[in-house]
Amino acid sequence: MKGFCPLASGSKGNCIYVGTGQTKILIDAGLSLRALKERLDLIGVDISEIDAIVLTHEHIDHIKGIETLGCKLGIPILANSDTARAVYEILGQVPKFKIFSTGEAFEYGDIELHPFSIQHDAVDPVAFTLHVGGLKLGVCADLGFATTLVKHQLASCDMLYIESNHQTSMVHACSRPASYKQRVLSRQGHLSNDQCGELLAAIVHNKLQQVYLAHLSSECNVPEVALKVVSEAIGRNDLTLTIAHQEKVSVPFLF
Repeated sequence: MKGFCPLASGSKGNCIYVGTGQTKILIDAGLSLRALKERLDLIGVDISEIDAIVLTHEHIDHIKGIETLGCKLGIPILANSDTARAVYEILGQVPKFKIFSTGEAFEYGDIELHPFSIQHDAVDPVAFTLHVGGLKLGVCADLGFATTLVKHQLASCDMLYIESNHQTSMVHACSRPASYKQRVLSRQGHLSNDQCGELLAAIVHNKLQQVYLAHLSSECNVPEVALKVVSEAIGRNDLTLTIAHQEKVSVPFLF
């Protein structure tokens, strides 16, 4: 499949497929091998076709499948040096790493990737913009605050995958411990629906075709609420706004 497709998005596992006629990559691999194969099958892609896995950071819901995919199947793992070191400490094994530098664009096949720094409680977390043909795609989740750098990097994208993790009132009302609430709501935590809407309102433009709301909390958010809050903040009826799902493959953005 030629396109961008979230295979899983949320605290139970994160994985995105990006494919062209020449190159097929995954952004993060937080699924088991079995689950990943099943979801790739649904979009007509075999696991053997995956050329590389690009990591945003080392949290387990982003690297759960790396031990099998990287260490056993030998799929190259692209990460910055601090993330690679953290993955090794977690897994105790060394996948076939290819190291990139945060802030420096690089090419993999016919996909150009630009990793940039975001604020999250990981060693060196990144988001990405990807240039595929004449399109610019933005992938930015697992961050607690949208910095000026984030807004600059995501400007002029044709498609965006943006975190809309929680509704703040639902975090305060949930039964989780205070430490969880403090982490989620901090600048090293996750973007709320309102923060997602504010970010999108600041960077929305006429070329933007589709926005995925990503990493929704199953306990502290509801898809209908996220869509309503963000849609009202953006104020555009012609923009395709959709949920990146946890338990199923999301609607693809085709090239």
